[in-house]
Amino acid sequence: MAGINIPGVTDQYKTNDTVEKLMKVERIPLTREQKQLETYKAEKDAWRDINTKLASLRDSTKTLYSFENPFNNKLTTSTEEYAITAEANRSAGIQSFKVDVIQPASSDRFLTQELENDFKVPAGTYVYKVGEKNLNMNWKGGSLKDFSTAINKRGNGVIKSSIIGASNGKKSLLIEAIPTGKENQLIFENDAKTFAFDSGMIDKVQPSTEQFGQTQNEIAPVQPIEYEESPHLPPLSLTKTKLNEETTSVTVEPRGAYQIEIPSKIKDKSNLHVQFTIKATEVTDITPEINKSLIQPEIPDAGFAEYSGIVISNMNSDTNLNLPDIPPEPLEPNNTDAVVYAVMSDGTEKLIQTPELLTGSLQEVDVNLKEYSDIKAIAIRNRSTGIELEVSNFSALDPSTDLGYGPKNPISVADDAIIKYEGITITRPSNKIDDVVPEITLNLHDKTEKTATISVRPDKDASKDAIIQFVGQYNQAVAELNILSQNKNEIIDELDYLSKEEKDAEREKLGMFATDFSLTSIKSNMQSIVSAGYNFSDQAEITMLSQIGIATNAGGFSGGYSQSKLRGYLEIDEKKLDSALENHLDDIRQVFGYDSDGDLIVDSGIAYKLDKQISAYTQTGGILAMKTSSLDSKIKSSESRISKLETQMDAKEAELRNKYSQMEGSLNSLESQQNSISNFTRQNQRSN
Repeated sequence: MAGINIPGVTDQYKTNDTVEKLMKVERIPLTREQKQLETYKAEKDAWRDINTKLASLRDSTKTLYSFENPFNNKLTTSTEEYAITAEANRSAGIQSFKVDVIQPASSDRFLTQELENDFKVPAGTYVYKVGEKNLNMNWKGGSLKDFSTAINKRGNGVIKSSIIGASNGKKSLLIEAIPTGKENQLIFENDAKTFAFDSGMIDKVQPSTEQFGQTQNEIAPVQPIEYEESPHLPPLSLTKTKLNEETTSVTVEPRGAYQIEIPSKIKDKSNLHVQFTIKATEVTDITPEINKSLIQPEIPDAGFAEYSGIVISNMNSDTNLNLPDIPPEPLEPNNTDAVVYAVMSDGTEKLIQTPELLTGSLQEVDVNLKEYSDIKAIAIRNRSTGIELEVSNFSALDPSTDLGYGPKNPISVADDAIIKYEGITITRPSNKIDDVVPEITLNLHDKTEKTATISVRPDKDASKDAIIQFVGQYNQAVAELNILSQNKNEIIDELDYLSKEEKDAEREKLGMFATDFSLTSIKSNMQSIVSAGYNFSDQAEITMLSQIGIATNAGGFSGGYSQSKLRGYLEIDEKKLDSALENHLDDIRQVFGYDSDGDLIVDSGIAYKLDKQISAYTQTGGILAMKTSSLDSKIKSSESRISKLETQMDAKEAELRNKYSQMEGSLNSLESQQNSISNFTRQNQRSN
């Protein structure tokens, strides 16, 4: 508390100094508690520092034995990197193989003709399809640039667009499909198709089709199949069909049927569709004529003869007409759309759904051969009684390619990648091929001028970097353990990687936990783990770290003994490490972590054991967490005591200053009275 100021009165009795001296004695318990609090906080920071160092070491050890360990990393090289590169998964085998890139996969990239700078793209619904993806865009109309921007905003992995400067004052619009491959053809629909024609991007072409079913020799009778029909209907017959040679169409009368075998060259291409048309015409129904034949004849009575009252009946005719007891029901006219059937190799038939056969209209039928993988022929069965069918010849085509139009200014067209792998020709729709070589992805960029050799080898640099990082983390953890458990300045002086400020900070912690057994225990256990041998196999040539140029204590390397080498730090002989990585990489991997009991789970090795050892200290609820938790309780209690003592000190100081202030006031009053008396006496003496 600041000293008391009494207006007009000086601190002539030094009461402020007196109070401060008295309070200094009173504050001794508070000062002691504040120093204790600082000690607690420093200890907590020290435990947190060692926890950080050990946690970093643990992370490094897990890297060395986990599934993602660097010893399984693979590198690939290609002798023709401009044309083909490769990526190898961790499970890929060490190997080399040869690949020729005949052609990389490409996408449709179409360009308009040269358009004026002020060309306007008309409003409309623009539909672009690429494979199974599509882009539907409602365009309000605008400039070529705005149209291109709108496509790119909505492209969504389907298409993209750009403006290309043509001759002076003119531009061209480029639209390209993003997916590659022959099946990912760029298709224009609705107003996109109209605009593509108008802008000179595409032009009409004749589709390439395979025709069949045009000659009498191709027309064959159908196999008899039981239907739930009246037995009085005539059977389906080839005789009720007729080939029209001028139109190569087939007229199928009521109850007519025929089938056309699909040629092998068409049947073997599952991407093809068979298309034809059917025209239904109403004709005189055949059921009335059939019903007439079903009416049973009336046989007259045999009659009788009468003579002189004697009646003699004639015998009934014994002629057998094989008439049924009950006359059959008359047939009803029957018209059906179940006309087209897929005839399978085993003789069975599957109905092919067709549009409704409206009389007088031409209906198109499309048969996707992919949906009938074992199809042999197509059968036409006209089970109607009053409808005549006219069936066109058959055309086989690929609707995804035979669009009736083609690019007028193509920069590239959709096509599959073609490669030769070890002499075997392979096609794929993408330039990223991951199903030819196990665990390896091939990336195609261009056609190879000569055969490329792809090599797969271990990534030894990644393994070396991981080991060096592990040694660095290990040494930092050991250094922190040494600083906290020993009170020797040379421990800090030896750490050349620390700055002066960092060394000064470390000196504050020197020997802080010299009596704590847990630090010396973990250091001793860590040293035992890294110096032990691990005989994971009878054929193993590397079983301990010292064999790959990593050792502790001293004597393993040149330079003789020194105190610093006896503090538990690991040292690396880089040449020896490089040699071991080159020749014994798998042994090194297993030294850090291996399966000792055959359950395919790592349960031994340097990295595995260090991880388990350190986990006991760094995990939630571990040794270090318990120590910091204990300090948290002490810090909280200390802060509570300090708060209480500070309140007491404030009250005590206020009390002392009040007392001394009253005393000083009394003394000042007495002094004033004395001065008054002295003045009165002097005045009386002068008057006498």
